[in-house]
Order: sequence, then structure tokens, then C-alpha cells
Amino acid sequence: MNKQTFSLNWLCHSLDLEKRTHVMGVLNVTPDSFSDGGFYFKKEKAIEHGIQLVQDGADIIDVGGESTRPFSEEVTLQEELDRVVPVVEALSGVVEAPISIDTCKAEVARQALKAGASIINDISALRFDSNMTSVAAEAGVPVILMHMQGTPGDMQKNPFYQDLIPEILDFLKQAVDRAVSGGIKKDMIIVDPGIGFGKTVEHNLEILRGLGQFRILGRPLLLGTSNKAFIGHLLNKAPHERDTGTMATIAAGVLNGADIVRVHNVKNAVETIRIIDAIKTGKG
Repeated sequence: MNKQTFSLNWLCHSLDLEKRTHVMGVLNVTPDSFSDGGFYFKKEKAIEHGIQLVQDGADIIDVGGESTRPFSEEVTLQEELDRVVPVVEALSGVVEAPISIDTCKAEVARQALKAGASIINDISALRFDSNMTSVAAEAGVPVILMHMQGTPGDMQKNPFYQDLIPEILDFLKQAVDRAVSGGIKKDMIIVDPGIGFGKTVEHNLEILRGLGQFRILGRPLLLGTSNKAFIGHLLNKAPHERDTGTMATIAAGVLNGADIVRVHNVKNAVETIRIIDAIKTGKG
């Protein structure tokens, strides 16, 4: 595969995706996330874990204060702010890696950016809050646009597609066009096909097999398979037992064109990617 290469430069940060696949470490400041809910809910634990993620090799820390697992319920604006802003502020003072704020709420994004975050990861692709586009455009930071069928509360009730990858491609193309029309620079956009968000096991496997087709969008590709239910289904494993399966999906994803992978176990992902990148480039 001829892989497109990208470099993102903004504020005081730079991600050179031409040299290697990058790793985004997950930091859920929630009591109920499917994989690590409650582990880092307390501020001190969250900060400690964020530092550890960077030490393990994370290029980005993705901080989220609202679970988006299937059938999850929305938390209030104030609750989400109380969870994430103190953690972002503390981490931004002690780590050099850029911090991403994982939210669909414009006000959470705005305050997190003020506290030191410098990437917006919006699983709604700017659809759930009409003010998110202007917040991102004014800040001039990278924005991750993800495909999702439905909402976290109903996305897994009955996922159905006439033609899976073309439909996701069309959704993401429209999302990119919408973002650019709203003032976000195209070279600041990252796309995510949304593994596990309104997809069956078979849908997720098809996306992994056909990941290279998303290169047509001309934007860096983020892949988030870490510990997800389809891995549990295939291996009959609980979320905290899915590390081997996760690394297998990461290997497949990187071979098929992922530029960034979003993971819980950063240390193992870094090692997995190092091997796969070497296989792809032929360079040790």
C-alpha cells in the first residue's frame, strides 16, 4: 500500500506521522467507562496515570469525563467540567505531550483548551453541539471527527448498513466539509471510522480489513479498537482481559493504514507498533 504521510503542526506541538505510527493514550476520568471506569476517577490517580502514559510512550493523552460505552447516559455539563478540567490543567503543567479533550460539549472543549488541552476529540463529528465548530476553529487546534450511527445510548440496538464502508466514507467526507465550512482548517482534521460505535462484530472486522479505503479522504486516520466488545466476543474475554486481542487489531490497523491508534495499554501498543512499522518500512 502506498501510504499518504501527514505532519500536524500547531501551537507548540508537532506530530510527524510520516516517521511512525503515533499512540494516543486513553485517560478516562469516569466512574463507568467500559474498560477502566473508576480506576482513575479521582484527580490524583488520573494525573498519576496520565504521567505514566507519557512515560510508557504515549504521543497524545486523551482525557474524557463522560462514558460513551453502549447504552451510556449523558452526564451534566458541570459534572463533566469538574471531572476533566482540573486533570487537564495539572497534566499540561507536567507533560510535554499534547492533551486531547474527548467531549461532545463545546463548553467542555473551550474550558479544557483554556486549561491546557490542544486537541478536540469529538465522537459526534461536531453534530451534537452547534457551538463546537466555532470553538475548534477559533482555537486553531486539531479536531478528530468520528463516525457513529446513532448515539451512545442507542447505537448498538440494531446497527444496519446497506454498504458499510461507502456509507462511513460519505459520513466522514460530509463531516470534513462541514468542519472546513465552519472555519476549521483541513490540515487540522483527523478522521476516525468509529470502531464499535453503531457497528456489529462483522462491521468492525470489515472496517479493519478495508481500512485502506479511508485514505481517499486525504486526512490522518485514527483507529480506536482498544478492549472493545467485538474483541471480547471473539475471545470470550472481559474488558480487562482483551490486551492480546487489542494488540492484534492494532497490528492489522497499522498494516492497513492507521496513522494514530487510541489505546489503554500504551506500553504494549508502542512495542507492537514498533514491530509493525519496521515490517512496513523494512527499517529496523
